[in-house]
Order: sequence, then C-alpha cells, then structure tokens
Amino acid sequence: MKVLHILRMSTYSGAENMACQIINMASEKGIEAVYAAPDGEIRDAVEKKGIEFLPLNKICVSEIKRAIEETSPDVIHAHDMYVSFIASLCCGKIPMVSHIHNNDFGSRKITLKSVLYLFAAHCAKCIFWVSKSAFDGYRFKGKIKDKSVVLKNIIDIDAVYTKANSDKEVYNYDICFIGRLVSPKDPLRLMRVFSKVQKSIPNVKIAVVGTGEMEEETRKLSLELGIGGNVDFLGFMANPYKLLRDSKVMVMTSATEGTPMSALEALSLGVPIVSTPTDGLADLIVQGKNGFTSSNDDELAEYIENIITNPALREELSSGATEKSIRDNNKHDYIDKIIKVYRDFTG
Repeated sequence: MKVLHILRMSTYSGAENMACQIINMASEKGIEAVYAAPDGEIRDAVEKKGIEFLPLNKICVSEIKRAIEETSPDVIHAHDMYVSFIASLCCGKIPMVSHIHNNDFGSRKITLKSVLYLFAAHCAKCIFWVSKSAFDGYRFKGKIKDKSVVLKNIIDIDAVYTKANSDKEVYNYDICFIGRLVSPKDPLRLMRVFSKVQKSIPNVKIAVVGTGEMEEETRKLSLELGIGGNVDFLGFMANPYKLLRDSKVMVMTSATEGTPMSALEALSLGVPIVSTPTDGLADLIVQGKNGFTSSNDDELAEYIENIITNPALREELSSGATEKSIRDNNKHDYIDKIIKVYRDFTG
C-alpha cells in the first residue's frame, strides 16, 4: 500500500513533524509513503528522516493532480482543512483521509472556510482531529460526527532520545521555546513574560527555536524590553532535542494549540512546561505535577522563576513529566488506528 501525504507548509513545525512520524511508524508495518509539499526547508528535514519528498510549486488542483499521477497512491492523507478541500477536488475514487492538527478558530462560524471544509469532509472517508476541542469547535461537526475520530498526537520517545544523544553540544539555557513565530503561538507575549523573569533573574537565558512571519517583530520587542542580550534566536533546528533536554523549563504562551509536538517532546525528556492553558496543553500539563498553566503573565513568570531557582521542584516536575509521557505515548496503538482506516477503505 502507498499513501500520499499532502501538507501545506514549506517549513517544518508540529504538523509536519507528526506527518513524518506517521510515515515512519507506518513504514515499520510495510506501508509505503510519499510526502508532498511546497519546496523549502521542509525538503531537507523530510529527506533526513529517510522519507521520499515530492516538491510542489504550490497547493492547487493542478499540482495535487500531478502528485497523484506521479505517485499512484492507494490512499491520500491530507493534512489541514485547506489541503483537504483541494485534495477532495482531485482524489476521484482514491480514498482520502483528512487530518486536522489544530483548533481552527476560522471554522467556528459559518464562513467560507467552514463551508468549503464541509464539502471536503463529505468526500473524506475518515477525519482525524487532534483534540476534542478541535472537533467541538468546528461549526458543522454534527454533520460529520460519524466519520470523525479524535486522535491525539504522540511521539516516539526512543527516537527523541536517540536524536538528543547524537548531539554532543552543551547548551546553557534556562528557558526553551520551540515553535513557529506566528500569531497563534503569541511570541510577543513570550517576550513580555520573559522580561518579567529577567527582572528577577538578570542573567537568565532563553533559546527561541523556530522561524516565522513574526520573527522580526519579536526580535524588535526583545530589544525594546531590554532583554535582547538574554534571548538567542536560533532559527530552525532539525534536532533541538539536546538543547531542550539541557534547558530547565519549556515555556509556551500560545493563544491556540492542538497537541503541540514540542510539548510532548519536552515531557518525554523530563523538561517541565509552563504554559497558557490552551486546548491540548491544558490536557498535557497537570498543575504542579509536570508543569504549570496560567492565563496571567505575572503568574507565568513566577512559575518559571520558581522552576529555575528551585532544583528540588524542578526534579519533582521532571519525574512527573517523564512518567506522564510514558503513559500517554503508545505508538503502536496510534499507528494501528491509522492503518486500520487505510485498510478499511482499500479492501
């Protein structure tokens, strides 16, 4: 069986990471796959994982049809609402699976996006939603509930540790942020929270891993807040796991989230998380057990300061993080659910 995975972004982030994991886990079960996306930094990240990459000029009907003709897939796995809609116009008799990796606020009301996705959803054989809140937030959920499945993200813990151990660098950061610098991640709030921490801990250091349309604005704000010397913008890193493991705490200030891969990876490495209580993060973080959540910037800063300055608390949270990660990440059950859907619709 061959599966064509189609993604929208030319950059590498959470959804792209999850798609690669699905491909690699499925390959262990004998499922062949091709990753198709607009060309860019994603090509190198995908090919380094040993996955076949098919570059697209853009996500449009003609390019998706070309990808289908070149790969002759048995199943199309379309990642996100927009890609699912375009793929639904091209798939013909080929079964299509739609995979929604985030809580899309643009689909909560009757909008062009929510209506177009309803068409795609009717064409799809199955829809995977990253969280219950993502499904519940879709305006027309009642019309597609029978083909919808909540499938929370997981990670391959062994693979994360292997990559972390392959990096021999020593990193000296107190705080780590990993994610795209875009509005849903609210990197400006991250800088404001960090500035509060820096007032209490003048020498604190933060690593910002990722790029995005708000990078320049975020850099500018760090300088305006007087914390530019404490923040290192490291850009995209294919292997950030040693840096993450060496950090004392991961911080996320997202306005919206699904189940972020970077948070799953942090917990697997025993790194506590301080975050806003959004969507999947509210489920991942158990207050006082593996991290803390708050909607208040002063509280977020206080939690971060306590973790950095209190080794006993940090160790307790670290143990809680790894214990929860082991409980939550069963990659065999996860991929078996996906492969069952593939096979149910291909005979």
